[in-house]
Amino acid sequence: MIEILNEDQLSRARRAGALVGNILQALREHAAVGTNLLELDRMTGELIREGGGVSCYIDYAPSFGNGPFGHYVCTAVNDAVLHGMPHDYALADGDLLTLDLAVTVDGIAADSAISFVVGETRDPADLAMIATTEEALRAGIAVAKPDARIGDISHAIGTVLKSAGYSINMEFGGHGIGSTMHQEPHVANNGRAGRGYRLREGLLLAVEPWVMADTDRLAVDADGWTLRSATGARTAHSEHTIAITAEGAEILTLPAR
Repeated sequence: MIEILNEDQLSRARRAGALVGNILQALREHAAVGTNLLELDRMTGELIREGGGVSCYIDYAPSFGNGPFGHYVCTAVNDAVLHGMPHDYALADGDLLTLDLAVTVDGIAADSAISFVVGETRDPADLAMIATTEEALRAGIAVAKPDARIGDISHAIGTVLKSAGYSINMEFGGHGIGSTMHQEPHVANNGRAGRGYRLREGLLLAVEPWVMADTDRLAVDADGWTLRSATGARTAHSEHTIAITAEGAEILTLPAR
């Protein structure tokens, strides 16, 4: 299913995006050495309720997961990169943490992810990897406009990631979003320009470049959800929800501060 949102739905998408962006910023400020992942999860639930939102994750049970996710935010640490299930773990100095959050407000969803180092950075390569995913995200967003193609976004992302020396996993990527969190079209993190679905005003997309330092292969944790690099290498993930408008891409998930 591909949804094209009307003005009322876009207004709700903007509120959902603002809530997601602000919660992620609050979590980033709260995350410190010694902070438990379950504490971050509880805090997320409280902030969602205070903001008038509804979690997309608590009851989420797709074919690639192991039953309902049961938590409010994905917390991926170090070699974990996607769908990181919160568990009893206190963040250590130098941990590379990715937070991925999706929330609905009045029936419309927004989705975003950030990666950052907790405490002191021990390896400059971590910061370079995070910066590369952020650069790739900007590149993908820059070409998203009416009459462009999904392949234009994928090509822009892939060009940045490959130029930095990363291999690209094609199993998971960005996606359409609207009344449900995951919709068509799929937005791969590499592709050919000029191919795929033609973008239209009112389309919402979650664009999300992610990489692993030395591999494109994933391994699944015993929890059935958390995806890690197959080699134990560090990872990074950046994501925004955007709306296609007459002027181009409007980023909905930026924090207010």
